[in-house]
Amino acid sequence: MNIHINGKAYSLSNEVHISVSSALTLHFIEPQQSTFAVALNGDFVGKADYDTTLVKNGDSLDVLLPIQGG
Repeated sequence: MNIHINGKAYSLSNEVHISVSSALTLHFIEPQQSTFAVALNGDFVGKADYDTTLVKNGDSLDVLLPIQGG
């Protein structure tokens, strides 16, 4: 299975599909702040749905972190 997270390709040889939560562990090497948004193939995924929303072969996740400025 091949997926993209923020444009970076990930190849998962033994998976058919994984949850958004599992995919996020591939992206975040270290624990991250809890404030970010996720889109699966351009559609927003609510935090409550991370464990039940499945990522399939060819899907793309975008993880958006808030930007602080002044």
